[in-house]
Amino acid sequence: MKFSTRAIHVGQEPDPTTGATIVPIYQTSTYTQSGIGEHKGFDYSRTINPTRVALEKQLASLDDAAYCSAFASGMAATAAVLNCVEAGDHVVVSDDLYGGTYRLFSRVLVRYGVTFTYVDMSDTAAVRAAITPQTKLFWVETPTNPMLKIVDIAAIAGMRRAGQMVVVDNTFATPYLQSVLALGADVAVYSTTKYIAGHSDAIGGAVVTNDPGIAESVRFHQNAVGGVPGPMDCYLVLRGAKTLAIRMREHERNARAVAAFLAARDDVATVYYPGLAHHPQHALAERQMRGFGGMVSFVLRGPESRAFAFAKEVRLFSLAESLGGVESLLCHPARMTHGSIPKEERERRGITDGLLRLSVGIEDEGDLLEDLERALDATLALAAR
Repeated sequence: MKFSTRAIHVGQEPDPTTGATIVPIYQTSTYTQSGIGEHKGFDYSRTINPTRVALEKQLASLDDAAYCSAFASGMAATAAVLNCVEAGDHVVVSDDLYGGTYRLFSRVLVRYGVTFTYVDMSDTAAVRAAITPQTKLFWVETPTNPMLKIVDIAAIAGMRRAGQMVVVDNTFATPYLQSVLALGADVAVYSTTKYIAGHSDAIGGAVVTNDPGIAESVRFHQNAVGGVPGPMDCYLVLRGAKTLAIRMREHERNARAVAAFLAARDDVATVYYPGLAHHPQHALAERQMRGFGGMVSFVLRGPESRAFAFAKEVRLFSLAESLGGVESLLCHPARMTHGSIPKEERERRGITDGLLRLSVGIEDEGDLLEDLERALDATLALAAR
């Protein structure tokens, strides 16, 4: 079956009890057993729940993978993967990454004796130089958040030695645009809150792999730590994922138009989008991905105060955290998604107060461009300052 068919059918057979076409929301915490140790495969919903099982089968199929564990959030999924490392282990990390991931690594896991080296992973030589005898894991984001750099997954996987793991946060690209396991990664991690659920109404995460040992470890920590999604959230993510393919096509089509529009404006200093020919890793993105995604970052000409003024002028782009919903969102990374990173570190990575990030939705292209044009024109006087 092809991607869109798997999204709609895998793990979602008619309910055997009632014939319900849509997977029911099994809103139960426990299951009646016919005898001690005698049950129908379900005993307690922290450990296993039928709605969650359906979601995990669906998401595994989208990556052509054997195993998936669903979580209550993308951060819970990330934490479960990092539970595979131990005190004394070393992790090489993309230096441009989600602020919540940086917070987990730099303020939580370091307390348990795990060390981290942050490097520009678009520079494979820098990655190789960061490897130590204690390196256990490579944490990759591609496209990165928020600078939209592209990392060569196959090249990173080629550096892996026995006992090391390559993990890719594939949230921005989704399995529709990028098959990270096929490129050599051991694990794909998702905030299913974003494009996979796609409607800004559910929080969730997922860990996908073909490695039975990794899958067993992640599943153990899923149950032992208990960061599992409830059945209603599983249902919402299941429903959203059915239309992932068609939505991603529209997100990308609109994002291409937005990026080209911004790049043509003299009052826009820089546009970050891997679909633009001038992007440093444009050729790599063409090889590695099946499209360039729906995220666009940019810096306006003028003082940083222009970014604040612009954020108040837009009407269709809601100023909000998160991304990947059908509606367009505008984010100020330095004050929102990446606020947990120290200011000097943010600015070293290019995350200044003048940087804005767009999650381009699936509204009418012309309406989105008109909204951006009006907001840019309204703040044009600030560009000369």
